[in-house]
Amino acid sequence: MINVLKTFCEAEQNLLANTPVDEAKSKRAMHLQARQQSEVDFFETYVTCTNDQSLPETIERGHINKIEYAEEIIALQPDLVIVYGASIIKEPLLSAFEGKMLNVHLGLSPYYRGSATNFYPLVDGLPECVGATFMFIDAGIDTGEIIHQIRPHFSYWDTPSAIGNRLIKQMTDTFCQLIINFDSLVKTETTFSNTTRRYCRKKDYTDDAVAMLYNNFNHGMIENYLTDKTTRDQSFPLGINSVLSYDESNYVPLC
Repeated sequence: MINVLKTFCEAEQNLLANTPVDEAKSKRAMHLQARQQSEVDFFETYVTCTNDQSLPETIERGHINKIEYAEEIIALQPDLVIVYGASIIKEPLLSAFEGKMLNVHLGLSPYYRGSATNFYPLVDGLPECVGATFMFIDAGIDTGEIIHQIRPHFSYWDTPSAIGNRLIKQMTDTFCQLIINFDSLVKTETTFSNTTRRYCRKKDYTDDAVAMLYNNFNHGMIENYLTDKTTRDQSFPLGINSVLSYDESNYVPLC
């Protein structure tokens, strides 16, 4: 049983998906429009039919560190603070919940860090570097101690949006299990290869990058990956917590 005391939802401003583009029909705009429509198709029924009992409060983006919100969160005395898609967390929250503030980074750290870290591996032709990283939060950006990592379940003829949506569903199930089993978690012992392959920046999101993304898909990137998946995955090992481990090739929702 997970008892959510309250959620703070930062408004969607200054996000990559809301970044203005020069032309309405640019490749960047069309890719983001397709992604947003795919998310509506995939998640809308659940969102509209589920009663949110988490007492959500919408605040301005970046305001989660303002003293009034920080004091309110501290006063709630939660066992864990769960973070997803928030601004960079700062003091006094970091000190108040050291070892109890958990973040999910949609990307595989340390291989890809920064912004849109599941977009750029596909631009680089590396589906094996797509995934989600569960970590403790520290003062850096995507640098906290890694608790667990997952890759999405890939299928032949996948699209970028299908991969992303499926990963979000898997991420939610895994985060649920992480919270339930938090007291039983063990330290991951993975030695990460290649360290940081790429630090991703918003300014790298160009029409050329989007064109390369779809060129890779059109020329069999996913199919080629799936034919040699085990070997390719071994080049980028994951931090696996044995308490949460599952066979990604036979993925079954955990909760």
